[in-house]
Amino acid sequence: MSTVSPTAHSSQLPSAEEIFRIPIDLYEKMVELGGLDGDDRIELLNGVLVRKMTKSPPHHTCTELCRDELEKLAPKGFKIRSEGPIRLPKYSEPEPDLAIVRGGIRDYTGRHPQPSDVVLIVEVADSSLARDRGEKRDLYAGAGIPAYWVVDLAGRRVEVYGEPRDGRYTATSVVADDGAIDLIVDGAAWGRLDVAAILP
Repeated sequence: MSTVSPTAHSSQLPSAEEIFRIPIDLYEKMVELGGLDGDDRIELLNGVLVRKMTKSPPHHTCTELCRDELEKLAPKGFKIRSEGPIRLPKYSEPEPDLAIVRGGIRDYTGRHPQPSDVVLIVEVADSSLARDRGEKRDLYAGAGIPAYWVVDLAGRRVEVYGEPRDGRYTATSVVADDGAIDLIVDGAAWGRLDVAAILP
């Protein structure tokens, strides 16, 4: 009796050329029509529906600590959003842990913030470190987001990215838990954030 063995390709994902990338307009229509109801753990990255990482207690604590510290620094006319969608046309709508945007809550009643609205994005990383310092960093740089921080929980440090140019960040630094980050927006210094103050 002969048996049929699966081909070498049977368990592999399609190649990049074979994947249909969902444009952001179609994704938002799917959300509007309830096509993704019941699963708020999905975000659109480069046209692909991606499951967001589960947040551990240290991740949640760090996000809340960081939000508290940023609220002390942000002047009137700016709002800190938690896990709110950011529209990066034409194929991405990530939901970063924190984002500082221009304006107030009601300014985004009819739309999600776009790159010109965003002054800082913060991602807190434990199991998501590779994605946060890879695909997401490149998305934010390509969209011209002026400042991006990755809080590395295991390394107890913050990776600071700035000055996006030609799809990548040209200024990068790493600030350890005994250091501080200068928060500068539109050329104005908002103040310094101690890294130890945001780490659990």
